[in-house]
Amino acid sequence: MFMPRALKVKRPVQEPGHCLNKKSKTDQEDCDQRNLQASTQKDEAWEDLKTQTDKGEHLTEAPKCESGAQSSSDDAEEEEPVKSFKKSQRWPEPGEPVCVMCGRYGEYICDATDNDVCSLECKANHLLQMGIRAGDYAFNVKDKNTDGKTSQPHHPAVNLGTSEAGYSYREDPFISGLTDEQVERIRLELGIKTEGKDVRRPIVEFEHCGFPSLLSGNLKKAGYEAPTPVQMQMVPVGLTGRDVIASADTGSGKTIAFLLPVVVRALECYFQEAAHGICSPLGLILTPTRELAIQIERQAKELVMGIPNMRTALLVGGMPLPPQLHRLKSSIKIVIATPGRLIEILKQKALKLDKVKILVVDEVDTMLKMGFQQQVLEVLEHVTKEHQTLLASATIPAGTEELAARLVHDPVRIAIGEKNQPCANVRQILLWVEEPSKKKKLFEILNDNKLFQPPVVVFVDCKLGADLLCEAVATVTGLTTVAIHSDKNQRQRNRILKGLLDGDFEVVISTGVLGRGLDLVNVRLVVNFDMPNTMDEYVHQVGRAGRLGHRGTAITFLNNNNKRLFLEVVNRVKPTGSILPPQLLNSPYLFEQQKRENQKNKMQHDDILVTKNNLLDIIKKHDRRKK
Repeated sequence: MFMPRALKVKRPVQEPGHCLNKKSKTDQEDCDQRNLQASTQKDEAWEDLKTQTDKGEHLTEAPKCESGAQSSSDDAEEEEPVKSFKKSQRWPEPGEPVCVMCGRYGEYICDATDNDVCSLECKANHLLQMGIRAGDYAFNVKDKNTDGKTSQPHHPAVNLGTSEAGYSYREDPFISGLTDEQVERIRLELGIKTEGKDVRRPIVEFEHCGFPSLLSGNLKKAGYEAPTPVQMQMVPVGLTGRDVIASADTGSGKTIAFLLPVVVRALECYFQEAAHGICSPLGLILTPTRELAIQIERQAKELVMGIPNMRTALLVGGMPLPPQLHRLKSSIKIVIATPGRLIEILKQKALKLDKVKILVVDEVDTMLKMGFQQQVLEVLEHVTKEHQTLLASATIPAGTEELAARLVHDPVRIAIGEKNQPCANVRQILLWVEEPSKKKKLFEILNDNKLFQPPVVVFVDCKLGADLLCEAVATVTGLTTVAIHSDKNQRQRNRILKGLLDGDFEVVISTGVLGRGLDLVNVRLVVNFDMPNTMDEYVHQVGRAGRLGHRGTAITFLNNNNKRLFLEVVNRVKPTGSILPPQLLNSPYLFEQQKRENQKNKMQHDDILVTKNNLLDIIKKHDRRKK
């Protein structure tokens, strides 16, 4: 039997005589007629559910925050019957949640998946789609009584395969049995470098973590069979509560590496503090872009599916604020946010961060630059000092690492592969192309059967350039082309990103919004039409073509407009074995930069190294300065 108790009222239902945004008299009459029909359908649905209600199967109450109790009007609305069929539900107004199955108003939240649904019918279809049978199994109801009595329904995921004290990481006997030499050999072969005191040994399989059964099952359902090098080292360190500064290649699996400690820490605190009714978030993840935050929340939902009271909240700009505020009224355990929107909500006192136990700053090199740095520090003022901090990025320059070190206490530093270097899975091709010839060269690449592998992501340096190039590519090549940049609203950006992942677009012209963190798993070719302003951004952009171990190609156009980066290009790209254009290698700008670099290194060497041979020279040098 399909029971409605796992559906929670997400938004207050409008009164029968009320209709949003209806101004004219004719529209009002139509609205009244629809409300009358909906009321009739609601009565019929209530009759169908009446027998279930008589057996003691009720809707669960929405969780209450300790900051205040719900009003009597909210209680009255929660007592209304849950809609049985999708035809009884209205269509959403702009900014309202949408049912994941039919697109109607997502009035309820499904406990098993934490997604929005409009009715019992859509919930059942959604559970079937997710591989969970509807009915008693969906709620773990085990009716073994033979005397005709109905057993009380259980929570769908109370049994997490652990004791009531909650989960805590213990090193697997197999890992403990390895010798120090074997552990060092594993790290050496996988390119794992660590710094810090008492660094935990890396795991070899996720089973070595001993996760609760539900979390372990969700990992497998999401396709995470074996850990990547950064996950092998970062997960056990994070599970023990240590602060971490992690640097690994683009597409190496850093997101899951920090999500698992976040979920587990929230689980531990849930068992320890559930009796106190705490509904403040226990985990906070900060990201620089909306698209990255959306991706991280989707992956977090995959991990916590079916775990009770482990809801996530997405707080990003460009999307309506009221639904996000309403979401916070639920029992939220993990918040994924961009700093600007999070500060806006904190100022409204709709969220408290005083219970946060673990903080993640993704793409930390960007988050600690001017523009984001002050916002991040403002957010940290609301977080208690007794929290765990995880910092991650593909590139962490020396200056950023010094600043990041102030945010952590006794951290473990983890580096996978060569630090701040482009992904080894990406073949890099640098072409010397003058500005007037860039479009022609791009058209040649898109018409080359060997190079062209749709979808192709083309990076440019400005929004106007993205729109103009998009129009030119579509006109000349006839390929399905779209542009994405920050002037597009969030709904358009989400649609374009989904289309890119689904293969609906052959060419996507983008500014830096797609340059960081996103898993564009079907992208095999990236073209840097405009060379990025920094080599760190270059590393991130070329990394879009080599996700999760796949091979890819990155083509970059270079000319004298990028002369400021010539030395860094040679130092970072040449060691990978890529062929550099002769115009770059023979450039006078490169020779001048190399000369300055040598002089700088020599001066530093002279200042540091003092021997018997140069001691008298140094003394004489200082004597001349005094004269």
